[in-house]
Amino acid sequence: MSTADRHRQIAEAVKESGDATVPELAELTGASEMTIRRDLDVLAAQGVLERVRGGARTLLLRGEEPPFALRAHDAVEAKRRIAAEVSSLIADGETVVLDSGTTCLEVARLLHQRPVTVMPVSLQAIRVLSETPGRAALLVPGGRPRTTEGDLTGPLTLASLAALRFDTAVLGCCGLSAAEGLTAYDLDDAAVKKASIASSRRTLLATDGSKLGRTAHAYVGPSSILHTVVTDAGAPADEVAALEAAGTVVKAV
Repeated sequence: MSTADRHRQIAEAVKESGDATVPELAELTGASEMTIRRDLDVLAAQGVLERVRGGARTLLLRGEEPPFALRAHDAVEAKRRIAAEVSSLIADGETVVLDSGTTCLEVARLLHQRPVTVMPVSLQAIRVLSETPGRAALLVPGGRPRTTEGDLTGPLTLASLAALRFDTAVLGCCGLSAAEGLTAYDLDDAAVKKASIASSRRTLLATDGSKLGRTAHAYVGPSSILHTVVTDAGAPADEVAALEAAGTVVKAV
């Protein structure tokens, strides 16, 4: 088993059970307890779990946003299909503001080879779009990155967005429902999403189906601010129908 696979298995085990001891994880993965202790230290540093005496426990029981490093391993194939559909909706020559999050990172990987101009608001997407060779023109905003998440927030990010106009905003989300609208876990993240929408002619939402019907505490706006939602085939049918009835186009791929 590779280190990445072992980390993924440990993260999923801790997430499912709420906590796990070093001996339990050693038995699960077939690794030594010394190796498991090192793995837990790495995963704790990434914000995937909390290191406690004798093992680890999940952070998700506190109602916090699942950390980027953990979300990066969830529904990968669905996120890639969503990203491909989003990319197909963007024409050559467009100027795009690209939100943070794991699904938007997949969009960045596709736009890297397109003749478009992109301003990402996450360090991970900036890294992808700055790689050579590539065809996309990169604009880098100011801002302060959130720990473990890598998204840029604060007055400099908002000023960068306000100074420009974009053809398309590609957003991710923490929750979306026809009744409660578009929401985020973090107030600063919500402010960046609002600013991205205000500076763009249209807004595309790229999100896996697990986010539909959910609500986080930081309000971004009503579902009607979204021109198109691109999600996966596992999205709840009743929520898709409610969004479409409210005037939002929903594409399930």
